[in-house]
Amino acid sequence: MLQQIVIWENARVRIEKEESEIPWLKIFAKEPYREMSDVPINTKMEIYALLDLIEKEMLSYYQPAKINIASFGNYLPHVHWHIMARFETDSYFPEPMWGEKQREAKLSLPSFEVFRKKLELTLNQLPTP
Repeated sequence: MLQQIVIWENARVRIEKEESEIPWLKIFAKEPYREMSDVPINTKMEIYALLDLIEKEMLSYYQPAKINIASFGNYLPHVHWHIMARFETDSYFPEPMWGEKQREAKLSLPSFEVFRKKLELTLNQLPTP
């Protein structure tokens, strides 16, 4: 099992990094809600705000061809969202990252650690719930 890399959390949510060739973050509700409709409104609104914030930060920093946002939870029935910066030269584009591999890719992307620090600064300036 892969070690989970938590990059930020508070009382209601946590943000993890998915190991991948592309910038890929996941937002989890801390409580094990099965469906988004089960999530209390405050946590739901926080998740939506984080999705928006992360998307904007990824667009600004990485300048990808597209941002993919997904929530499946078929294998892990715990509310979580994937936010992925996609590039026309990544291994799967235009397929989803769970789709059929299109090519061998060797992306040359800006540092994830610089992105992480920039994102953490923004997240730490959010009002405390």
